[in-house]
Amino acid sequence: MNRFSHAFALFLTLTGACAWAQAPAAPQAPAVSPAPVTAEERLPKQELTGQILYQFLLAELAAQQGQFALSAGAYLDLARSTRDPRVVRRAAEIAFHARQYDSALEAARLWLAIEPESRQARQMQSTLLLATGRIDELAGSLARDLEAEGPRVGEALLRIARSFARYPDKAAIQRLFDQLTQPYLGVAEARLLRAQAAAGNRDADRARSEIDQALALRPAWELAALFKAELLPRGAAQLEFLQSFLAANPQAQEVRLAYARTLVSEQRYEAARSEFRRLLAANPDNPDMLYAIGILSLQVNDTAEAEQHLKRFVETGRGDLDPARFYLGQIADQAGRPEDALRWYDQVAAGEHVLPAKVRGAQVLLRQNKLGEARERLAAARANAPGDTRLVVAEAQLLRDAGRHAEAYDFLAKMLEAQPDQPEILYETALTAEKLGHVDVLERHLRRLIEIKPDSAQAYNALGYSLADRNLRLDEAAQLIDKALSLAPDDPFILDSKGWVLFRQGKAAEGLAALQKAYAQKPDAEIAAHIGEVLWTLGRRDEAQAVWREASKAHPANEALTATIKRFLP
Repeated sequence: MNRFSHAFALFLTLTGACAWAQAPAAPQAPAVSPAPVTAEERLPKQELTGQILYQFLLAELAAQQGQFALSAGAYLDLARSTRDPRVVRRAAEIAFHARQYDSALEAARLWLAIEPESRQARQMQSTLLLATGRIDELAGSLARDLEAEGPRVGEALLRIARSFARYPDKAAIQRLFDQLTQPYLGVAEARLLRAQAAAGNRDADRARSEIDQALALRPAWELAALFKAELLPRGAAQLEFLQSFLAANPQAQEVRLAYARTLVSEQRYEAARSEFRRLLAANPDNPDMLYAIGILSLQVNDTAEAEQHLKRFVETGRGDLDPARFYLGQIADQAGRPEDALRWYDQVAAGEHVLPAKVRGAQVLLRQNKLGEARERLAAARANAPGDTRLVVAEAQLLRDAGRHAEAYDFLAKMLEAQPDQPEILYETALTAEKLGHVDVLERHLRRLIEIKPDSAQAYNALGYSLADRNLRLDEAAQLIDKALSLAPDDPFILDSKGWVLFRQGKAAEGLAALQKAYAQKPDAEIAAHIGEVLWTLGRRDEAQAVWREASKAHPANEALTATIKRFLP
């Protein structure tokens, strides 16, 4: 409902109430038990005069035109004369919007006088007292409310904390809460309020002192324990405190959940999994626990338990099921169950895993020698997402994996015709051209890519490495690779290129250092092939063979590694 509709509805209810007030009296009926008084019957009974109607229309039209000061003044006059709670509330809202806080406060007080039980009115008054810096008055008002709560004062204190959680002046909040909680320092909630206010005002020492006193008053209080954990440095300190709290309070589920999540953030996956198992034992069908155990089991390579819990999670039908379906597809694929893998991948319906599921499904079909079906699957996905180049790259990779480099090149060239300056397609076309020996095409596309994306480290690296690998224009190759390193200094593949170009320039010892640094970051088969060749050239043949053997065990089908070994050990 827009502002004018709201105003019109208010006008109709006002006129209805006033018309009812002017209706002739009905004949006197026999006395009966009085019916409960309705909200409408509590409204003031008064005549709808021309002055009231004029003021109402003036106030609303002024608000519609953005003249909020004029609207606030007219509404406040109307509120004083009618004492109608709907008008009074509107007056408070308009004055607050106009930042006429004194007028808004007057309207809020009038609203509370008319409807003393209204939480909205009380909250508005509190907000206005805080906004105008009347901390003592606000504290006095809230203190009277707290006195009336009796033994439920702790709950009331927590309600007050929630009410002011988003108020921006944290120093004012701290002063208010300190004053408000003074009579209740033996109540744990009061200490928590003080701790939260101090933390919001960046008074860490005070926050820690207050939360410790809250826990001294209620040692098993989970809310206080969780807040204390937030105040502690991340890592070991948090873990130690949460663990000690759980030792004393083993049924504290919220704290156990926080402990488990902290273990995950510290990459202590096995320990985290144990905690989630305990949480699941207390809540056997909790989907969050099932999913957490499934993902953590994947992290520790326990695919059997991962599959068990992820399946149970999917069976609950609650939450986002698509990530679990994707991971179940991966598990089935790795276990050599292609039909199960395809079934799970096909169930991924939305979100970030949809395209990876399509691509992995195509790869499953390729391993079954069903290249045609695999391509059809990707083509259908591409039709549904025509602007997503990841599917183009995936299909080209599929063809390369099948040894169809010429088909991959033709496919990419066709895609490039439709999008001649698309960076990913330019890059993939260049690399595929290099496989076919089309060095001129490789260089042309990579130089165009550098023009389009001068910060593309991969483009500089690919061009520089291609020149170095062919022993061409080595100084230029070194400059291109150095440029790539300046853009991505920790990339292991660029470090590999750096080592390789140094080796080609006759700087074998320097090249070996760069290659070994790259291999330490990424034990890739082609980096191992380069290290072995440099070691062999330096006369360290036993070391070279040891490197090749280790890499061959991890990557038995890598063409570049196999070809390098055959050159030296036919």
